[in-house]
Amino acid sequence: MLTGDMLRRSAARFPDKPAIIFRGPDRRAVLSFRELDARANQLAHALLALGLPKGSKVSILSRNLPEYGVVFFGVARTGLVLNNVSILYADDELAWVLNKSDTEVLILDAQFADRLATVRAHCPCIKNTVLIGAQQSEGAINFDELLRGQLITPPELTLHESDPFCMTYTGGTTGRPKGVLVSHRAREVTAHTVVVEERLVPEDVVAIVTPLFHVAALNIMFQPAVLIGATSVFVTPWSPAAFMDAVEAEGITAGFMVPTQANGLVTHPQFDPARLGSWTKLSFAGAPMPDWVQTELMRLLPRLKLTQIYGQSEMGVIAALPAHLLPAKLGSVGRQPFNVDLAVLRADGTPVAVGEIGEVATRGDNVMIGYHNEPEQTAAFFKHGGGWGLSGDVATLDADGCITLVDRAKDMLISGGENVYPKEIEDAIYGLEPVAEVAVFGIPDDKFGEVPAAYIQLKPGASLSEAEVLARCEAQLARLKRPRLVKFVEGFPKTAIGKIQKNVLKEPFWQGRKKI
Repeated sequence: MLTGDMLRRSAARFPDKPAIIFRGPDRRAVLSFRELDARANQLAHALLALGLPKGSKVSILSRNLPEYGVVFFGVARTGLVLNNVSILYADDELAWVLNKSDTEVLILDAQFADRLATVRAHCPCIKNTVLIGAQQSEGAINFDELLRGQLITPPELTLHESDPFCMTYTGGTTGRPKGVLVSHRAREVTAHTVVVEERLVPEDVVAIVTPLFHVAALNIMFQPAVLIGATSVFVTPWSPAAFMDAVEAEGITAGFMVPTQANGLVTHPQFDPARLGSWTKLSFAGAPMPDWVQTELMRLLPRLKLTQIYGQSEMGVIAALPAHLLPAKLGSVGRQPFNVDLAVLRADGTPVAVGEIGEVATRGDNVMIGYHNEPEQTAAFFKHGGGWGLSGDVATLDADGCITLVDRAKDMLISGGENVYPKEIEDAIYGLEPVAEVAVFGIPDDKFGEVPAAYIQLKPGASLSEAEVLARCEAQLARLKRPRLVKFVEGFPKTAIGKIQKNVLKEPFWQGRKKI
């Protein structure tokens, strides 16, 4: 199925039903499925009128606005490729991604109009700039003016499921991000995975509270909601208070959160379960969810069904842990869905035995085309052949087919010649009740090469000493795994999807040394 067909069919089934409800700090707006479909068609015609050849790149830099949905489905009907750009990029990162992606059209939220100077100075590839929300700007086209007078019927084009459709630049927790190029078919597979694994139905009202420039919100929540005909509520910007207001006002039933959001919600001083009565489905991914957060959610909101999903931009959703497997499988990220293949492989590409550590891999129509203009990185991703793509995550597989992540392969320490996985140390520290979040990473050591360091953020009002942390680790871990440095912090540098940027934490320790 083509991406544009998902919206077309839902518009035929539910023409007057809200497709998008936008809840901003000072306004509420509603776009029906009929209106979203018509505006997507208008944008498609407007872009095609620019004369861009098939496969040309259109980038969007925007908050979670209704226009984001119009752009997503409009570009999908043109044969062009939509590049979703992080609003968190610094100027040099923004210019690098726009140039690296070969962007020719930039659609820009007017809130970021001050970035135009950087774009014009450093991105000669961009031929057209479109502003969302601004009445006019020199050298830019107003979004509504671009659509005005265009046909509301779909363009007459022949597109194929295998055609390149969209691109997302990976979070960049280590080095420069890579452009993950995917087909219509790949994101269709993920949309169907989510609908089945998260039990979405047309009657759902789905909260969109993570950035749409990331796969989690765009392809793992919004696109499946449109596919099934559910209403999406864009809560912009996110806050626990804004989320509770939205649930109460809009009757939200489902949503996706990264662990830091779920953590912030259950620890919020005004958290009130009575205001969340309609909310029955929560999926989460993006970073490890501390077990205590899941346990607390289940205790405070007994009607809320938790579904952990696991995947990446490169491969969509490749594992899911439904609510009925909790609490028995707490700590696992689940098993393969109905429509993809999942494996844990040794270094030689053969499957591991139960309990053996290996790298998570997947194959199927869910897998990306490749990294845009990165042939060596693409070859490394597919190095085992047979269509298998490697995740970079180290895990074990149990007898029921559930995988438990051990760590990111790149985060592993080698201390005194022994492999040390930070997640094992983090899990031990999470067993201390005052701990909200923890990050363990390697720091240089003259004797062992590198040793673990632990940065810890406590829950509000909680207290904990270094001695208590070390005692916990001493009781549960081998000596080489015990942190040599414990530091309490107020917060962590994170990607937009909530992953702690360990490279930022490591950098001061490794300056002038070989490893970062």
